[in-house]
Amino acid sequence: MSKRPTKAYRDVEFMGSPDARTLRILAEYVEPESRFGNQGIDRTIVFFGSARALPMETATTALAQAREAGVDGAQLKTLEMQSQLAQYYEDARTLSQLLTRWALETADDDGEPFVICSGGGPGIMEACNRGASEAGGRSVGLNISLPSEQDPNPYITDELNLEFHYFFMRKLWFVQLACAAVVFPGGFGTLDELAELLTLIQTGRSSGMPVVLYGSQYWDEVLNFEALERWGTIEARDLELIHRCDSPEDAFAYLKSRLKSELSANEKPAR
Repeated sequence: MSKRPTKAYRDVEFMGSPDARTLRILAEYVEPESRFGNQGIDRTIVFFGSARALPMETATTALAQAREAGVDGAQLKTLEMQSQLAQYYEDARTLSQLLTRWALETADDDGEPFVICSGGGPGIMEACNRGASEAGGRSVGLNISLPSEQDPNPYITDELNLEFHYFFMRKLWFVQLACAAVVFPGGFGTLDELAELLTLIQTGRSSGMPVVLYGSQYWDEVLNFEALERWGTIEARDLELIHRCDSPEDAFAYLKSRLKSELSANEKPAR
């Protein structure tokens, strides 16, 4: 009697092969969509920012120990900059708390009007999920498999902890449910996400949403959007897509004012 063949979808070798790439891409759309639907997630506020930001206590302790040990030069400068970056970790944590409490206060029988979403890793991403957890709410983590593994932070809601292989599918889910975004100081990945989000809004491929650029001291040194307008590579009105904030309270007040009418309408967002 012939051996019973393995069904294609149970064939691990085939599913991991180049021939099945389309199926893997599709799975990274359908499975999150199913999970978000089951969890009643219709909207998210997405936080972007550096994976290298440390909690303030960790950063200041490391700096103090280095000074006591007589460390100087480049190593000390790096620790001093980490201490400055740590303030953004704490601000992201606080803003996430404020937004999550507001979401819980306005929840109805269908659940909260939005949940906080991060890239699932350390740094600003951890601060985002941590703040939501500390406020008693749920939060999403959209992690990515990297050669040097990026482990999910421990504050993500278990049912909303996702792992992606394809960067572009992860990016899709950052924007698919987003009703707002907050962009904290970060590196290449954060710049990539900011530019892509602004491009999608500018070209009308994504619904308009408030985009908060958080941390003027950092962003004024790193980016010069006004130069783009001066050179004519963007329109003056494109600068209005970005709102700058420097405190959790100001960012919360702005987002609340922009989102209050939309959320009170309780309409399902278009996808």
